[in-house]
Amino acid sequence: MRVAQIAPVWYPVPPRGYGGIELVVSLLTEGLVAAGHDVTLFASGGSRTAARLISPLADPPDPALLGNPWYETLHAVAAYEHHRDFDVIHDHSGIVGPALGALLEGRPPVVHTLHGPWTEPSRLFYAHLADRVHLVAISQAQRNDNPGLAYAGTVHNGIDVRAYPFREHKDRFLVYIGRANPDKGPGLAIEVARRAGYPLAMIVKRSEPFERAYWDEMIAPQLHDEVEVYEQVSHEVKADLLARATAMVFPIQWPEPFGLVMVEAMACGTPVVACPAGAAVELVEEGVTGFLRETLDGLVEAVGQVGRCSPAACRTRVEQRFSAAAMVRGYEAVYDRFGTAGR
Repeated sequence: MRVAQIAPVWYPVPPRGYGGIELVVSLLTEGLVAAGHDVTLFASGGSRTAARLISPLADPPDPALLGNPWYETLHAVAAYEHHRDFDVIHDHSGIVGPALGALLEGRPPVVHTLHGPWTEPSRLFYAHLADRVHLVAISQAQRNDNPGLAYAGTVHNGIDVRAYPFREHKDRFLVYIGRANPDKGPGLAIEVARRAGYPLAMIVKRSEPFERAYWDEMIAPQLHDEVEVYEQVSHEVKADLLARATAMVFPIQWPEPFGLVMVEAMACGTPVVACPAGAAVELVEEGVTGFLRETLDGLVEAVGQVGRCSPAACRTRVEQRFSAAAMVRGYEAVYDRFGTAGR
């Protein structure tokens, strides 16, 4: 099958640091190539792939311009100009791409993965497009939050499990990964670690103005000698911290549609202590791969129980349900439903 993968314009594929969607797009693209499909990847310059690469922009835009409609529109238009070359277009980008895809009226079919959260405008937008673009949810929780929409399927995000070192025996510290944003709960993570009596390693993104302001005003005053902050780390550094940690603390404060970092931690054999919001309820198996608690006291208590979780069980769950191979199979099933006309 001739498949187009349209990545967001903001980071290269695969990302060198931050970029969860770009990581998913990279793994899906490489998996489809390995499965024998003819794949073209539309992504910013600096991307690396075994597929055919087309980069409408020679370099990714400045991260400070994230969301700028001019770059997003240029990228989408340049990609959809090639629509006649494909049996299926799979769009992972923002709102411009699927809007253009809807105008193709199924020639070829356009699959669009819903990587973001639901907002009132997004509900209206996708309800208008749903009969012309095949929408894929990344979790059942995401579908449940907008049950009236027509979906082409649910495909969990996947990771390359081989890229995450498994470690049975852990060091005594907790790890947190997230943006400097109140919805991600970084301040709560610091308090959980302090009350549980554990050092905390924090891998944070604080590159945008709001993130820097929130960090400086709300989080920096909470830091102490038992908190070590990492920024713009390599995959190797991140994976090493995840593998060595006693547990990941993920006190999410909003219904996140997936939460890739929880899967990354479990792949390393590290249980997750999280709040029961969004997809966390289907990613974390209570008492097996971690614990879900709503309150600060509950999170602290759960940290003391993570020794009950088997590192091997954490790894196995990811291999079975959240691997790149499982994700590729899921999307192939979606493509087969809609992308047979040009084969």
